[in-house]
Amino acid sequence: MVDVCIIGSGAGAGPIAYELSRAGKKVVVLEKGEYYKRSDFSKDEIAYTKRSIITPNRSKEFHTVLQEGQEYPTTHTHWNFWNGTIVGGSSNFMSGFFHRLHPDDFRLYSKFGAIEGANIVDWAIDYSDLAPYYDIVERIVGVSGVYQNAPFEPPRKHPHFPYPPTQEHPIVHLIDNVAQKIGMQTLVTPRAILTHDTPTRNKCYYSNYCGSYGCSSGAKGSALEALLTPALQTGNLTIIANAHVLKLHEQKGKVAYVSYMDNDLNLKRTLKAKVFVVAAQAIESARLLLNSASSNFPNGLANNSGQVGKNLLFSGGGTLEGTLTQKQCDLKQLMVEGLFVNRVIKDFYAMDNQKGGIMELHLEHANPIRKAYKSIWHDNKLLWGEALYDRLYRRFNHEKKLTLEIFNDWLPHDGCYVTLDTKRHDCYGMPVAKVAIASHPHNEKIGNRLALEAMKFFKALGVTQIEGAITPNPPSNLQAGGCRFGNDPKSSVLDKQCKSHEVDNLYVTDGSFMPTGGSLPYTFSIYANSFRVAQHLKAIL
Repeated sequence: MVDVCIIGSGAGAGPIAYELSRAGKKVVVLEKGEYYKRSDFSKDEIAYTKRSIITPNRSKEFHTVLQEGQEYPTTHTHWNFWNGTIVGGSSNFMSGFFHRLHPDDFRLYSKFGAIEGANIVDWAIDYSDLAPYYDIVERIVGVSGVYQNAPFEPPRKHPHFPYPPTQEHPIVHLIDNVAQKIGMQTLVTPRAILTHDTPTRNKCYYSNYCGSYGCSSGAKGSALEALLTPALQTGNLTIIANAHVLKLHEQKGKVAYVSYMDNDLNLKRTLKAKVFVVAAQAIESARLLLNSASSNFPNGLANNSGQVGKNLLFSGGGTLEGTLTQKQCDLKQLMVEGLFVNRVIKDFYAMDNQKGGIMELHLEHANPIRKAYKSIWHDNKLLWGEALYDRLYRRFNHEKKLTLEIFNDWLPHDGCYVTLDTKRHDCYGMPVAKVAIASHPHNEKIGNRLALEAMKFFKALGVTQIEGAITPNPPSNLQAGGCRFGNDPKSSVLDKQCKSHEVDNLYVTDGSFMPTGGSLPYTFSIYANSFRVAQHLKAIL
């Protein structure tokens, strides 16, 4: 028997493994994906963004989507809810925008009130409970940035980030000046990217391949680089890759053991532990609990409240993309490769006593195939021959696409949830997750208000060929909710320490615990909360 068994190896798992192994506890991580090392990562666009070699084969493992009354498996659709199924999880492939939640995000109901049809509640903790662990993440995982005084910047105990900001692209000066002229404030985006070397990791080398790609220098603050690799040096951590967990087996109100098998469907194995931590990302974590029914929990483990899988969160908003040319700035400066724009606008985090969101600015990634593919059409006509050649030449030598990504709250509601599809099974014989992905109309209402402000900025900047929109379709890489924490066992799955109300040795530490998500990417807060739970576990083990 080991002290802790962790299912999953991403942002919710890494801090638990790091802290408990360093405290002398025996920890085992079960990860269904491969074990990629730093040297295994490449910038192969076909492999990582066209064929996705780091997620399961969807002919064998898939989900069922329920949308607008239509139900269909993701086997042959654009929907893919697998995100970086390797050791370190999707944290290997994040862009690393590391914004802290604002204090008001912890009291969304108290601050902004109820919204019809939305299941908004305050968090079981507040900003002061999580703030010390944001500090820990910045130091251990490695966050670069600079503090600037702004209305919606959360308070900090330490004004300086552990690492200075990443190198900035020359067009940042244009962006800052235009924003100032129209009364907007641009802030430096904190990034989970090292800007100088450490004894075990190398600084960023500005390849222009970041989001969707693994980092071959170790600069990106993935769970693999920052937490699991050093935890292995203690001798107390064991990582078992290619381990697909089938079921958590409950006996007398506790998880007694877990069963799993490898991806080649070989011999089933079991593992006993004192404490079990589920951190498989929101959809798969809910699915595992629902598939772990027992006589004491006939509707799924820790689910006598009926709340497992409910109030699933994604992220509201959308993306606007426009073209910059030498009309807006010097061509030589514009075509500089690799450096980050690293700017965010938070002026509209709250609007007219309503929760708003942020606007994140960044240049397109290098991705030549994507650039070329999006260039073959003009005015709904397929370009060919010399016209296509001219278009591609301009696209690669005279233009840059500037992206403005809008993030606003995805409100929890009864129409967005995870349950089991008992009619469809994966290659392991387990019912797959059925994911209902309806968006609350308030999401698009706020998103469209933010888009109006974004258009003002783009027009002032002189951006042309603006594309994109606010969409009710969720970004599948941003998942949370499904096992929300709270003080009432009837309306929540976990207590404020992320322990099951009903199963004494079961914790869930990925984004599932979040009752609301804020207007930000989730990874930073998942890391911070997992460090918080790790502190609790060290005290009781």
